Amino acid sequence: MLSTFILLIVATMSVFLSRVFTKISVNYISMVMGALLCLVPFLGSHVGNFSSEIFIGLIVAPLLFFEGQATRLNAVGKEFRYIIGMAVILVILCMILAGFGVWATAGVSLPLAFILAAISTPTDATAMESVSSGRKMPVSETLHLKMESLFNDASGIVLLNMAVLWYVNGYINYSQTIVEFLISAVGGVLFGFAAAWVMVLFRQILLRSSYNSLNASILLYIVTPFVLYYLAEAIHVSGIIAVVCAGLVHNAEMARSRLINAQQVHFGLDLISMITEIFNSMVFVILGFMFVQIIRDEGALFSSLNWLLVGVVLYVTNVVVRVGYGRLRLKFSWRSAWIYGLGGVHGAVTLALAYTLIDTKVSMADFNLVLMAESVLIILSMLVPTIVFRFLLKPDITDDQANVEIDKIRVNMVHQAIEAVQKMYLPENVKKSVIFDLMTQKQRTRTRDFARAWLDVVRRPEFTGAEKELEMRAFMNALEQERQYLDMISQQEVKYQSYVFKLYNETLLAESLVIGPSIYDSDND
Repeated sequence: MLSTFILLIVATMSVFLSRVFTKISVNYISMVMGALLCLVPFLGSHVGNFSSEIFIGLIVAPLLFFEGQATRLNAVGKEFRYIIGMAVILVILCMILAGFGVWATAGVSLPLAFILAAISTPTDATAMESVSSGRKMPVSETLHLKMESLFNDASGIVLLNMAVLWYVNGYINYSQTIVEFLISAVGGVLFGFAAAWVMVLFRQILLRSSYNSLNASILLYIVTPFVLYYLAEAIHVSGIIAVVCAGLVHNAEMARSRLINAQQVHFGLDLISMITEIFNSMVFVILGFMFVQIIRDEGALFSSLNWLLVGVVLYVTNVVVRVGYGRLRLKFSWRSAWIYGLGGVHGAVTLALAYTLIDTKVSMADFNLVLMAESVLIILSMLVPTIVFRFLLKPDITDDQANVEIDKIRVNMVHQAIEAVQKMYLPENVKKSVIFDLMTQKQRTRTRDFARAWLDVVRRPEFTGAEKELEMRAFMNALEQERQYLDMISQQEVKYQSYVFKLYNETLLAESLVIGPSIYDSDND
């Protein structure tokens, strides 16, 4: 429990720091914070031993569920044959070529080489975002990378199990591996769709009944990925695929029921956004922490540098195979193929799979080699595209550039609202209160101004019911003027359209806060 609390605090601090250092991806900041956490004795010592099972079940599974929910099921259907190719054929090709490459260059046994290769196959869509930060990723390549990362984890897990059995028993059981893969993958798909459909129907029945509770329904939704993952693993099918498929089902549900209970859906989306941001940060905090912890093991680091060679061979082989697959199978141009090849970034799942070996009969020396080599792979897969994409990809609008323009739009928007309020016949105290609140939208009021306004609220009596109604109507009129202005701007400033729509959404949310059904409560007391 203490470990979780410490990691949450560090992840939250990383998110805050990312707002200060806007040119650095939050993922890199989180990794640095994780490394610093490990180096601080009185904090690092309170972080418990890493458990790959808990990590995948409690952090990776919900992230994949939410990632799946952000993906249309129809898009998966259209890309199905490519998904099978990337999640099965490409994974097998990478494992075979990387396995033989490591065996030939590093002098390790063939089973151990294939263990290393199998662990290197899963990719991470979350990590990919960090290497393309500030750059425009082409739509097609982004879609393929996202689909691949959603479904290739299960293939990597099955192939790793095969390689471990080869390492322990001295032979490969091909038929067992194929059967295990089919049961794991197909079973995960069937279980994920079936279980999610049952939960969706149950939730829809609740929404249409008098028994619905907003908080209970949201909680039911939040625990869905955890429950589905562990249930799937309990019946020996892929929990990863199950939660991804469940997320796809929930995407279709959201599209068709968002207006049944708008408050519940809006609250759910905000909660998902918060959990995703914190969990993503936690993933990289843990990565940074584990990297430092691994490097501090002097025996693993200095007894041999073979791990460095293995990590480089794994990375280079994976990139070359991916580029070739993108060029020959996906019919990409050479530029697109390189974007696809370098975009296959490795992250938390790769490190978690490496740690699963601690529960097997793999020797400690080989286990240390795997940890160090896979760490090199992860670091290279993040650093190399971060540099190369600066030349391959066009720059995107940075948040700093957008904020300058949006600040101007925000100021003009508020001026429109204040002018509308000034023209209204209102008691002076109500008008003053409304204008101050509208001014805060510009995010330029000083703390001193807030302190004065706070004292004013404390000193003066509460508005009467009539004054509350006038205040509400003043806000409604002002916010309507703001939206009309933003609607006009959204058609003129296409480049900043997404930012303008975000402002539009803020005004709608603000209006929901100032409109209340109990404006006459004070008169009825």
